[in-house]
Amino acid sequence: MADISRLPGAFAHQWDWQLRGLCRETDNALFFHPSGERGAAHQAREAAAKAVCAGCPVRIECRRYALQTREPYGVWGGLTEDERQRLLARRRQRAASAVA
Repeated sequence: MADISRLPGAFAHQWDWQLRGLCRETDNALFFHPSGERGAAHQAREAAAKAVCAGCPVRIECRRYALQTREPYGVWGGLTEDERQRLLARRRQRAASAVA
C-alpha cells in the first residue's frame, strides 16, 4: 500500500498532471500484473506498459509521484516496482555515504 502521508495536498495543480497521462487512454491492467503472471507474459506486459510511458507527456511527474509515495505496485513513469525499489535503495545508500 502506498504511504499516503507522502501524498501531496488537495491542491488541483499538484494532481492535474494525471489528467494528461497516456495511461488514461489504455486499459489499466497493462500497468499492473495479474496474480501469478510470470516469464514471457510478464516481460511482454511490462514492455508494453513502458512503451506507453515512453511517449507520455507527464512521465517525469508520474515517476516522481511513484517514488515520492513509494508506490508499491505497477509501472509508473516507465519504472516497474522492482526498478523503483532499486532506485530508492541506491538513493538511500548515497545519502548514508554522504553522512558517513
